[in-house]
Amino acid sequence: MLDTMTFTKVLGGFCGALLIFLLGNWAAESLYHVGGGHGEDAQAYVIEVADAGASGGEAETVDFATLMASADAAKGEKVFGKCRACHKLENGENATGPYLYGVVGRAIDSADGYGGYSGALLQVGDTWTPENLSHFLENPRAAAPGTAMSFAGLPKAEDRVNLIAYLDASDD
Repeated sequence: MLDTMTFTKVLGGFCGALLIFLLGNWAAESLYHVGGGHGEDAQAYVIEVADAGASGGEAETVDFATLMASADAAKGEKVFGKCRACHKLENGENATGPYLYGVVGRAIDSADGYGGYSGALLQVGDTWTPENLSHFLENPRAAAPGTAMSFAGLPKAEDRVNLIAYLDASDD
């Protein structure tokens, strides 16, 4: 049965545990406190880095045409491994996604026999130019909100241009 003495013991146990927790927190904070605040204590070692905005940054100075000129289709074949689960390179062979044979230069939403387009891809443009493909492949959901493609994207520009070069070379 639950009487007053049992209830008092349970409540006392919880209060005691809370007190021990708060005292432990206070002790740990006083032991591991790292300094007075902003600017009072100097850090022991500071790593100097160049400001990317002030120096122009590599990403700003390399344009898309330069990246495409240095693209490697052999490396793009390895990147295509991420696409292979949903796309095929054979002409007319659709899978979960449309076939990618001849995709560079093809009109968007125009793969023969593929009816699963969401209509959102038209936000990217009219044609799959290398620039449009790169923009879309970087982050499909941001480039075409509402797209049915669930791929997270290729954040590295080198991976995107290598993949585009591979797709362009695969239809020769």
